[in-house]
Amino acid sequence: MDQFINLPYCPDQFNYKRRETVSVNIGDVPCGSQHPIRIQSMTTVDTMDTIGSVEQVIRMVESGCEYVRITAPSLKEAQNLAEIKKSLRAKGYQVPLVADIHFTPNAAELAARIVEKVRVNPGNYADKKRFDILEYDDASYQAELDRIRERFLPLVKICKEEGTAMRIGTNHGSLSDRILSRYGDTPNGMVESAFEFLRICEDENYHDIVISMKASNTRVMVQAYRLLVARLDAEKFKPYPLHLGVTEAGEGEDGRVKSAVGIGTLLEDGLGDTVRVSLTEEPEFEAPVAKMLVDRYANRTSVSGITSVKPTVFNPFEYKRRVTNEVGSIGLENVPRVIADFSQKDLSVESIKQVGHFYMPLTDKWSMNDLGVDMIYTGDSKASFMLPNGLKELMNANSWIEVSDQEHCYPLFTANEFLSASRVHPLMNLVKVEAVGLDVELISRLKTDKSVVLVLESFNEHQMADLRSTIFKLDNSDISVPVVFKRQCEEQSSEQLQLHASTDLGGLLVDGFGDGVWLSPSATSDFELKELNNLSFGILQAARTRMSKTEYISCPSCGRTLFDLQETTAMIRKRTDHLKGVKIGIMGCIVNGPGEMADADYGYVGSGPGKITLYKGQEVMKKGVPSAGAVDELINIIKEDGNWVDPQLEELTA
Repeated sequence: MDQFINLPYCPDQFNYKRRETVSVNIGDVPCGSQHPIRIQSMTTVDTMDTIGSVEQVIRMVESGCEYVRITAPSLKEAQNLAEIKKSLRAKGYQVPLVADIHFTPNAAELAARIVEKVRVNPGNYADKKRFDILEYDDASYQAELDRIRERFLPLVKICKEEGTAMRIGTNHGSLSDRILSRYGDTPNGMVESAFEFLRICEDENYHDIVISMKASNTRVMVQAYRLLVARLDAEKFKPYPLHLGVTEAGEGEDGRVKSAVGIGTLLEDGLGDTVRVSLTEEPEFEAPVAKMLVDRYANRTSVSGITSVKPTVFNPFEYKRRVTNEVGSIGLENVPRVIADFSQKDLSVESIKQVGHFYMPLTDKWSMNDLGVDMIYTGDSKASFMLPNGLKELMNANSWIEVSDQEHCYPLFTANEFLSASRVHPLMNLVKVEAVGLDVELISRLKTDKSVVLVLESFNEHQMADLRSTIFKLDNSDISVPVVFKRQCEEQSSEQLQLHASTDLGGLLVDGFGDGVWLSPSATSDFELKELNNLSFGILQAARTRMSKTEYISCPSCGRTLFDLQETTAMIRKRTDHLKGVKIGIMGCIVNGPGEMADADYGYVGSGPGKITLYKGQEVMKKGVPSAGAVDELINIIKEDGNWVDPQLEELTA
């Protein structure tokens, strides 16, 4: 996508400024840059269950939802939206309702006369996905566009006539075979998929439109939204509002971290006008998480004081890891490293279990689980026992210099200490510097000294922008020093920490920056080392830079779901959570099936009441499997594929 590299993708990379958009009326709750960023979610009750749907919508509204989406897979559900809306209005709830449409234009056309907004997916509104490889010449491709126009135009006219808003919602996993044949499974293909429908709307002078570019892969999601903004402007479309979301983020901490990496990165860019956090939990739990993400920007100052730096090698629309030197095992092609901060904690054989290293007295050996930290910072006191082989120790330079055995111990300098030091480590020296402290003298030293790992931190309110500016400054000076991002954890709650740290660090990692992370507890925080260590690895996994555990791509249940998604996800996780790096898609129905879990290695998809279809990649392996034995069959497929390993001993993962 080099042809797009110079297109602007956000209002300001270094000062917070929300992208200006047109205003779209959605009932009595308008959307766009003139209004607050709106919060929304989606019901999970069967749409034909009027009472259950109404009760759930009320719980969602009371938890903070400003829009509520309800699935309408066929005409009968679309018609029942009228009953749901009538009951809500009778109870005094005026929340705008959004009909979620897949495959069924007639349901969309009916719903558009009932609710305030209709969401259509360009990948399956007028197409059936068959995973075919098709060849189109220009004439046959145009014939397909004409066919789509014929199918879509009636909905556009109804929406315009009724004053109904529309979301054109592209999903990475459900691009049409036609789009895939010409553009591939790419952010550009996602944008073009939306543009096919958007051009029809603009031809009809219909502009009450919101657009989304959702994906389970956070890199693809971020790149697609950025490219959408750049191309809307370059191709003279109106600046339509954006709905942000990471599809199938999952549950618990993993779901929150993954959502924050994707959504938070774009909010930092000033993009986004509505947000949905998609968790495999009850929908009323989603809105508070989304609100916590959004509230961070409600009073964000517009001027950061950060030096604007024009990057010379950064492409915001395509992932490429920053090229660095290799210092020790940090940088170059090594996975990003994790540092645990024991400087304010007791360091012992027992406490080091919190960061994934376990001493086994019977064999007098150390073992490590998949979340074993790479380096520990001990401040001014050296460890009093022999550390596990491969675990490095980091000390303050003025204390390190007094240590006799330095084979696995390295110094941490301030910039001034390093520039004036009479003695440094011959192999690796970590130099801690605040982003604003990267001065000319240090830059000059970094150009020639290949033993340095830069530990970069920022206390600016615009932390991500501050660190990004410093990375650009290094690259523009042809400095290839590896960089570890250090972040002080001062949040008031674990959930707030998960969301904020995942935004600040995950956004940088998604852009290819960073060779390590260091979450440091503040003097006033009570975060445990295990919590910070798990979060560090979780951020790296969500940014897709270090896969340390099984990844579950699970959709939030909705009215289409054919089994208890939360219970099934928990059951599959219990049996498979030791499969490091394996990605398993768990989808409630065929709508969110093989397409939505495009990144998954294996898939478990509801195909009918009590029936499951099992996938390897996008290939169907078994159809109509009774749900009672489907997890066993899934494990058999993993075993036959050679990716099964026996679970680790309980004491290694405790």
